[in-house]
Amino acid sequence: MALRNIVKVGDPILDKKSRTVEKFDEKLSMLIDDMLETMYKENGVGLAAVQVGMLKRVVVIDVGDGPMELVNPEITLAEGEQREQEGCLSLPGKYGTTVRPMKVQVKAQNREGKWQVFTGEGLKARAFCHELDHLDGVLFTSKVIDGVVEG
Repeated sequence: MALRNIVKVGDPILDKKSRTVEKFDEKLSMLIDDMLETMYKENGVGLAAVQVGMLKRVVVIDVGDGPMELVNPEITLAEGEQREQEGCLSLPGKYGTTVRPMKVQVKAQNREGKWQVFTGEGLKARAFCHELDHLDGVLFTSKVIDGVVEG
């Protein structure tokens, strides 16, 4: 495993749509392992591949109940509403309140290509939405309702 550099706001790659993963191989497994190591080192709860410079539909998340690896993720259900403060490893020190679903269900593949379903509420739902937005070139700042603040 290796630490990867996190792409910061201003880099045009963060505005691009990530590509569907079609090859489930050792390179994908290495990317996922590196992303997890990088996320933990930076004290994040989620990281999208685009944030380490790779335009692949890959996300890792850990809100405290163990790591989740999501390849080609899709939100299949969203319910309720929550208003909470969000930040991002690509925008260090910047925070803002967003409106996200309270509960989200996500269908995704694992590193071997097997489909699985995850359900999250609260922080986990917010992390799913935040990281999947990255895959479409969307930053949380476009969803902030009260202005972005320095933290």
